[in-house]
Amino acid sequence: MKEQARENVRLLRAGRCRYRCDMIPSPAEKKARYTTAREQLHALWEDEPDLIARMAAGACILHEAMPHAFWTGFYRVLGPQLVIGPYQGTPGCSRIGWGKGVCGTAWATGTSQVVPDVHAFPGHIACDSRAESEIVVPVKDARGTVVAVFDVDSAEKAAFDEVDREELERILAAMM
Repeated sequence: MKEQARENVRLLRAGRCRYRCDMIPSPAEKKARYTTAREQLHALWEDEPDLIARMAAGACILHEAMPHAFWTGFYRVLGPQLVIGPYQGTPGCSRIGWGKGVCGTAWATGTSQVVPDVHAFPGHIACDSRAESEIVVPVKDARGTVVAVFDVDSAEKAAFDEVDREELERILAAMM
């Protein structure tokens, strides 16, 4: 993985990557990256009671763990809308309604959404025209109420799979 990271840096410096290197890691590489991220986040979250601080750490660490993502962040449930929270990447949508787009659907259903082609998703909200695929994972409190969603966008189609869903759900379950 270190060799791959060095190659990504070399390509980025040479101007041969669009934003970050958009290489989609193999399932084994994803698991290794998520394991490292989970360990880092558990250490950061251990003594941090503030949810927004936890979200900020999560957005940062998970963004670095996913080289195939250009936007990684949280939308918080505030009243009848999702409101943008801590994130890494370009400006996102400020507010998203219940059941609207991939994020609103994850909130309304309480289930993770893995979307291989956002253009085929009915009602997709395009906050950034580069988005080709997306994963959104609900963050639930101890009662099972969705309090936020974690959203990740990629410029590559089918960038996310069951490994991403399972690992992100596992990591985010420990956030609360």
